[in-house]
Amino acid sequence: MKKRSKRQLEGQEVADLGQSFSVENAVALLERMPKARFDETVELAIHLAVDPKQSDQMVRGIVSLPNGSGKHVRVLVFTEKPEEAMAAGADFAGLEDLIEKIQGGWLDFDVAISTTSAMKQVRNVARILGPRGIMPNPKSGTVSDDVAEAVREVKAGRVEFKMDKTANMAVVVGKRSFTADKLTGNIKTAIDAVLKAKPASISGNFIKNVTLTATMAPGIRLEQGVYNVASGRVL
Repeated sequence: MKKRSKRQLEGQEVADLGQSFSVENAVALLERMPKARFDETVELAIHLAVDPKQSDQMVRGIVSLPNGSGKHVRVLVFTEKPEEAMAAGADFAGLEDLIEKIQGGWLDFDVAISTTSAMKQVRNVARILGPRGIMPNPKSGTVSDDVAEAVREVKAGRVEFKMDKTANMAVVVGKRSFTADKLTGNIKTAIDAVLKAKPASISGNFIKNVTLTATMAPGIRLEQGVYNVASGRVL
């Protein structure tokens, strides 16, 4: 059994974590738990009722958090017009030069965006970016000819989520420094987005359980009644 840290043990003393809680109560409990010396990332750990081996049951999507993610996102744009991308707020922009740097092992960015015309060359680094989940993709909104809007959305708090091989996913919803209202709004928006990504081949319950976590705090399980499976809307 993995040994729990002192902070995690202290966090467990705040409440009976064998229970499940509403979003509001879970956020309130998290606020009462001991904090680390850095601004911890808050996430939702979600376990889905799908078969990861079935291609038609893959779950992925994007969510624009109403209160941002609290993370400084380094955005790279593959484009023939780097000046326009930089003016729009990109951290890095270019095409052949960036592809060459990536082939050499450079990966100091969080999100990659590409214009449609640049994708032909970007595919040369698909084997590098793909496994890391940062290959530009039209479904995630990272292939766009409206570079300014794509950069703005990413910087403003757009978060990508993708199920792993064990039907689990982690969705960033903010930082410990966020107010309760901001975290609550982000959490409900994130769960709503995951519900909307439910594969058509799945009937009945789609989400098995959701746990609110922070980097150095124990998990807090959310009530099944937090969301309405029938309507696909978060209560």
